[in-house]
Amino acid sequence: MSDAKLIWDAKAKIGEGPLWSQREQAIYWTDIKGQLLHRYGLDGSQQSWTMPDYIGWVVERREKPGFVAGFRKAIAELTLSPFSITEAEKIEQALPDNRLNDAKVDRLGRIWFGTMDDGERGPVGRFYRLDPDFSRHEVDQGYICSNGPTFSLDGRILYHTDSEAYEIYQFDVESDGRITNKRVFASFTRAEGSPDGMTTDAEGCLWVCLWQGWSIVRLRPDGSKDRTIPLPVSQVTSCTFAGDKLDRLFVTSARIGLTAEQLEKEPLAGALFEIDPGVTGLPTQQFAG
Repeated sequence: MSDAKLIWDAKAKIGEGPLWSQREQAIYWTDIKGQLLHRYGLDGSQQSWTMPDYIGWVVERREKPGFVAGFRKAIAELTLSPFSITEAEKIEQALPDNRLNDAKVDRLGRIWFGTMDDGERGPVGRFYRLDPDFSRHEVDQGYICSNGPTFSLDGRILYHTDSEAYEIYQFDVESDGRITNKRVFASFTRAEGSPDGMTTDAEGCLWVCLWQGWSIVRLRPDGSKDRTIPLPVSQVTSCTFAGDKLDRLFVTSARIGLTAEQLEKEPLAGALFEIDPGVTGLPTQQFAG
């Protein structure tokens, strides 16, 4: 394993949602409040698109070109060439302070995504499943800052986080898409940092980014800590395995809320990094709709 390598000093307000595109050999990632979608090709190319609103995530589609994207208050179909956004579903219009935050696709091609209180004040965020027919189903609620869904190797366990509670939860995934038996998988202290985005490796361990924790931690399937990899930034947000062998780990970060003095100590806040994880990841799943 190696130290973090700077890939793109994008100075993102909130870098998030890294997505490995096998078919494009590229990493897509968002700057939520910068209203940007970035693309980093493994050939070193960089490209960015300005979005009309906050953008939390994009996922690829199995049978169609382009993406499905999570904006502040809506899910939309997105293509980049030609550039087109078609709204598919409005979200939580009666909760004006809520916004979409993080998402992941399961092996059945369903999108699991959460919402959060943008001011991170109250437990008004919810957790949803979006099926391939674009029907939306609320599966849980009570989150201040919902984050980082990921899955066990067999897809029967779903992991989801409330960053403000410093906890990662486990759910059993039923055959009809319901989730049951919510329990705490791992807890963190303020000194360790708040669990943010995460992904699962080929050994069934979770790689969890720690907001204000300057690091990524690898958790074993029983929730115990295996090892920690430091980064040169405090607000580590999300990660994805990439490359033909899925042996490269790309990591996003944020600079929002940092003072001028703090930015002097971490000038690369908001950058995209790469680390050598020493293990391989799982293939990126695509939305079946």
